[in-house]
Amino acid sequence: MAVSDTVPQFSKAKSFSKASSGDGQDVSLTNLSAFSSGPGIKSGFEVAAIVAVAVILIGGAELALRLFKVPLYIMPPPSAIVTALFTEFPLILPHLGYTLVELGGGFAIGACIGLILAALITQFPFAEKIIAPYILLLVTTPMLALVPLLILRFGFGYTPRIIAVALAAGPMVMINAATGFRRVDNAKIALARSYGASTLQIFWKIRAPMALPMILVGLMIGAIFGLLTAVGAEMVGGGFGLGNRLTTYSSMIQMPQFFAVVLVLSILGILIYVLFFLIGKKWASWEA
Repeated sequence: MAVSDTVPQFSKAKSFSKASSGDGQDVSLTNLSAFSSGPGIKSGFEVAAIVAVAVILIGGAELALRLFKVPLYIMPPPSAIVTALFTEFPLILPHLGYTLVELGGGFAIGACIGLILAALITQFPFAEKIIAPYILLLVTTPMLALVPLLILRFGFGYTPRIIAVALAAGPMVMINAATGFRRVDNAKIALARSYGASTLQIFWKIRAPMALPMILVGLMIGAIFGLLTAVGAEMVGGGFGLGNRLTTYSSMIQMPQFFAVVLVLSILGILIYVLFFLIGKKWASWEA
């Protein structure tokens, strides 16, 4: 029987959904995927409960801050934050664009390098011994501590910020992708090899499909880490970006505008999560 007639069958969803390893350990994608279940809304009651909690929290904060006459420069009420968001949005929007450019460029670079390194250390174990110490160093080193050094080397502008985002996102993608590549049923690999499948075929037909949930988790975490790093780099480097707006508004004690930018960043982070969650539900959930 030809390999081309056999190996592609391993990429079908049903061949993975109930897989178990030789030692009896369950390695089904239900356990690997962060997307097989999630914060999906199932009933109108849940929607009502979420809205009710939000109204109580926001309304309670509004009432308490106004009742105790807390100054705006200490903590503005939610209504003042929303008003500031609408009035300042034309000014905030260009800086949002700058931040998205930094995030997009750095994340793309970091994700590509992370996936390549994950595949490399999975296929060649000796490479992990060489690469792992440097990845550990990147993970444990605050990226913001490197931003001034990057600015000295590359100057002010996009370059140092994109590099910082790539350094923050890349290790997150690599670690999760490598974990996914390794969590494979050895029986399937042995079966594929018995039909003459090459290492490359095994990687693309078995390892990559089973690693997809973990890869998406790594991409999601990497994107969020990249966003935090981009904002931090903007606060350190100044000039432009949402981080620069935070520094500017806080220095001028314009707290409603400050929290309006925080609200924009929170919404952006939620959108990143929702994006990867929906991608995972569409392409990496085999239990639907």
